Amino acid sequence: MEYVSGGELFDYIVKHGKLQEHEARRFFQQIISGVDYCHRHMIVHRDLKPENLLLDHNMHVKIADFGLSNMMMDGEFLRTSCGSPNYAAPEVISGKLYAGPEVDIWSCGVILYALLCGTLPFDDEHVPTLFRKIKSGIFPIPEYLNKSVVSLLCQMLQVDPMKRASIEDIKKHEWFQKDCPAYLFPSPVEQDSSVVDIEAIREVCDKFGVTEVEVHNALLSGDPHDQLAIAYHLIIDNKRIADEAAKAEIKDFYAAGSPPPVSSISASPCNFGSSPMKPHPERIAPSRDRSVSLSHHTPSGGAPGTDRGRGSSVKRAKWHLGIRSQSKPNDIMMEVYRAMKHLDFEWKVINPYHVRVRDKNKLHGRYAMMSLQLYQVDSKSYLLDFKSLSNDETEQSNQALLGSVPTPVQMNVSTTTGNKTNGHHTMEFFEMCAALIIQLAR
Repeated sequence: MEYVSGGELFDYIVKHGKLQEHEARRFFQQIISGVDYCHRHMIVHRDLKPENLLLDHNMHVKIADFGLSNMMMDGEFLRTSCGSPNYAAPEVISGKLYAGPEVDIWSCGVILYALLCGTLPFDDEHVPTLFRKIKSGIFPIPEYLNKSVVSLLCQMLQVDPMKRASIEDIKKHEWFQKDCPAYLFPSPVEQDSSVVDIEAIREVCDKFGVTEVEVHNALLSGDPHDQLAIAYHLIIDNKRIADEAAKAEIKDFYAAGSPPPVSSISASPCNFGSSPMKPHPERIAPSRDRSVSLSHHTPSGGAPGTDRGRGSSVKRAKWHLGIRSQSKPNDIMMEVYRAMKHLDFEWKVINPYHVRVRDKNKLHGRYAMMSLQLYQVDSKSYLLDFKSLSNDETEQSNQALLGSVPTPVQMNVSTTTGNKTNGHHTMEFFEMCAALIIQLAR
């Protein structure tokens, strides 16, 4: 990634206070250009705020932190309540369904207000009061704001998402159009038909039994529904995806984190263990200071690749992935118990925050087993660990591997690579995890 020397737009606003109208407009035009690009490619950001807008050495905006973003599908809605409360749309904090673009539009409206006023339109230290203010849609309008930008703000901060301004409405607004650089919104025809991939052209010819001239004419026609043009662009997209996938080598995933030291941080009130985590570049929790880790553990506690000469025990490494929760510990465990009951799982309670679970595989007549344990990361975040268990010996060896302090990992799915766990058991374990996670998500 490039080095973005200008830092966060948030720090820029804190340093300069409310910006001059022309400067706020320049930033806002760039933000809308980037958000428009994301939406046209079916991506909704869901956590737009000045902290996630970076500035380069030319004071050009770079949209960052897509850890809460999601892909949009035609005809489908999203419902996850995420992002930062001050910038979240009313339908998001209310837990209602939303398509996607409209929640980013609301966030952009809040950002525009912050640029122009140096403050937030909806703010309160008491979260329920903050939510009431957001749902009301009533915000102070300083006298120094001109009527044109006020009308744009009111259109973007409409409580009813159906009445809220769209990207096209913003682009057509007179205040937005003033001094808007043409390069920010290029022609809708994104593909440059003057530069073509010869191999893709030949593949289309082979598939459809047509000539290269016909494919060229289809690309030059500009018809987005032409089957030859569609086939060509699908081939280009697949090649691009394959090229990106080839860059992701296995070693890169193992290098994404390092094993935490066996040391504990006091955790109350439930006395969960917690260890420092190496930040992952993609954040899942809405708070800007929370991170997700992908850790590769070795028995010795050293970094990956540093202990390969210390014996065969290194082969019993573990890998983790998952999500975290900000609900209360008791609420989290109650949801887990309800999900297990619905799935007809059998379990044994080790303590209120640690259970062993099994699900009998009817095909093979044996049990798939795993351990669920809740850990605390910080004052607001808790992590539910999924650990694969083939038998009691595996459980004991896993505890010895991790030490006396549990390792915090986000709704972790763990599997040992030693002889204790075979491929069949691993797949059964993943099926258990998938069933439980799907049930918890409902």
